[in-house]
Amino acid sequence: MEERLFEGFVLTGGRSSRMGRDKALLPIDRSTLVEQVAARVRAAAGCATLIGSPERYASLGLPVAADLIEDCGPIGGVYTALKISSAPWNLAVACDMPAVTAGFLAGLLEAARNADAECLVPKTGPSLHPLCAVYNRRALAALEYAIHHKSFKMHDLLRSLRTVTLPVSDASLLENVNTPIEWSAR
Repeated sequence: MEERLFEGFVLTGGRSSRMGRDKALLPIDRSTLVEQVAARVRAAAGCATLIGSPERYASLGLPVAADLIEDCGPIGGVYTALKISSAPWNLAVACDMPAVTAGFLAGLLEAARNADAECLVPKTGPSLHPLCAVYNRRALAALEYAIHHKSFKMHDLLRSLRTVTLPVSDASLLENVNTPIEWSAR
């Protein structure tokens, strides 16, 4: 069996408290937001596994892995992805990014493959986007350390890794939706 260079993951573990309902299951173009994001991740990485509640997403027919460590936010999702992955490079994308494209994600993966880094993260202006980034499995130790020390901020994690940024001119690709107003405005 050929070993994969890339694996793709969609992070679905958020509480969606500002949205008032599960963002992943928002209807869009005869499917759900998470199904669309997963299809784009799969097109770029060759596979897509949801990280979140298997019970909540079982009806979608997509592979789902439960967070191995709960209640530590997105760091727990990225940790789970790297822990279950056999690929060196792992694309992690939040489920609430309706404009992200497969072409953009494929470009991230290609840039990561050529980077001497543990993480490749897109950057728009001064903003980093760690929830649409590529993590090398070598970052697993830093994730374990962060979780053990209850340091759950993604930007703190990026500072602890050998991180390369990729400038992105079209910030709309990386916008996420957190509220009903943001969802209706897209």
